[in-house]
Amino acid sequence: MSTNPCDSRLLALENWLRNDLTLNIFSIAPASSDASFRRYFRIQHSHGPHIVMDAPPDKENVSAFVKLDRFFEGYGIQVPHIVAENLSEGFLLLEDFGNTSLLQSLNNESVDALYAKAMQQLLWLQTRIEPHLCQTHHYDQALLNRELDIFSEWFVQGLLGAEIPEAIKATLYQHLIHSALEQPKVCVHRDFHSRNLMVLNDQSLGIIDFQDAVIGPITYDLVSLLRDCYISWPDERLEGWIEDYYQMLTHANKLDVTYPQFKRWFDWMGMQRHLKAIGIFARLHLRDQKSGYLQDIPRTLNYVLAVSAGYPEFIDFHSFLKTQIVPIYQEYL
Repeated sequence: MSTNPCDSRLLALENWLRNDLTLNIFSIAPASSDASFRRYFRIQHSHGPHIVMDAPPDKENVSAFVKLDRFFEGYGIQVPHIVAENLSEGFLLLEDFGNTSLLQSLNNESVDALYAKAMQQLLWLQTRIEPHLCQTHHYDQALLNRELDIFSEWFVQGLLGAEIPEAIKATLYQHLIHSALEQPKVCVHRDFHSRNLMVLNDQSLGIIDFQDAVIGPITYDLVSLLRDCYISWPDERLEGWIEDYYQMLTHANKLDVTYPQFKRWFDWMGMQRHLKAIGIFARLHLRDQKSGYLQDIPRTLNYVLAVSAGYPEFIDFHSFLKTQIVPIYQEYL
């Protein structure tokens, strides 16, 4: 094994593993990429493989990860067990969930069974944990506003050099934020999608990247899963899965609304999430030089176009996207 002598954090991480934890390391290699400043390495050593998280303390809140990991683990949610921690330097030694994500495992034949497992994990998260016990922030109006601003600041203005008319923006924000805030509140993973669910050796699903969890709308994580920014499915299959989960929540006494109301919550929550995601993808390109996420904008933008076309409340915003944003974006491509 050869460590890059210019990578001071990797050298410090290796020193912690070898000298503080006295591990006999055979190899250390990058395990996955991340949209944040965190890095993950897979180490092989005499006691088996583990994952090591490198989270610079000045950029990442590793304490939040530790707190939520142990909290979720205590409720039977399948998250990586923390083997050792070094909070001052931002290092964690974690259980290795392998390198097979849900995204890599999904196809037309496997998707129904795998989504059923994912929705069962989500149901556990939303029914086993009372929101007031979640010990994290609320998805309040201020946070929803800030997230929607990411779309206008980084995609519309930053990437395309355009502006959303204030009247259209105000109406869009009002409807989406009201819809989010009127939903039942649950513990929300916030990135419950196919890259953050790992298929384990026993074919169960492990959950990663949960450190930004909040107390928020009941449809948020379902949108993350079913209207995934990284893979899409035909509307008829999607409708079936949404109805399935609606029934699961109803039987668990977590819902007391009609299915059309739940579907509207789902659609509008999806718009909020996808607008934020588009802005984040643009920001990763413009600010962080991580341009690989640009390829996920067309799929995500198509979700927004399709949903906004289906509700009269968003007719002006849909028209703005179709007549002004899409042509500019196509020129950018």
